[in-house]
Amino acid sequence: MGCAISGSGLTPRTAESRNTEDEAPARLTPDHIQLIKESWKVIQEDIAKVGIIMFVRLFETHPECKDVFFLFRDVEDLERLRTSRELRAHGLRVMSFIEKSVARLDQLERLETLARELGKSHFRYNAPPKYYGYVGAEFICAVRPILKDRWTPELEQAWKMLFQYVTGIMKDGYLEEERSKRNQTLTSSKERPDKKNTAI
Repeated sequence: MGCAISGSGLTPRTAESRNTEDEAPARLTPDHIQLIKESWKVIQEDIAKVGIIMFVRLFETHPECKDVFFLFRDVEDLERLRTSRELRAHGLRVMSFIEKSVARLDQLERLETLARELGKSHFRYNAPPKYYGYVGAEFICAVRPILKDRWTPELEQAWKMLFQYVTGIMKDGYLEEERSKRNQTLTSSKERPDKKNTAI
């Protein structure tokens, strides 16, 4: 195991979007961006395999994550998961998001929009931010053997920073959507007259 994700990463998130004062924005250097892009060329050749490995490992190391996935909630047999079409499809969707993130590393505003929208959709799916970092850690564990001797501490740090950055923005999107729904609920309850006040 030992594939926990930590470290610092990218930039443009503002201080207002961070929830704790000690949470530093992620910073990626141009060298890190280049390392990520070069490694992605190799990783994308095994995109479906990485997606499956990532989620099977996620469910092995953090079985509580299965509760978020309606289709996998009651599946105890990890071998059955490895051959699941649904898990393959979800793994490919996540890998597609990572691919889009890599493609937008030179356009951080577009990357932030993508990640924020994904965070909002995770609110609608009831997938809370506490699980987001686990995916990055399992991605790193899944791609390390694929990259073999190309894997370096610098490359690992670059991927960690990218995931920290993206998951931080996703969390912001999740919380933004949560606040929006709460405000809508409060507004709609104020607009509806209370039953006891409508009696004639």
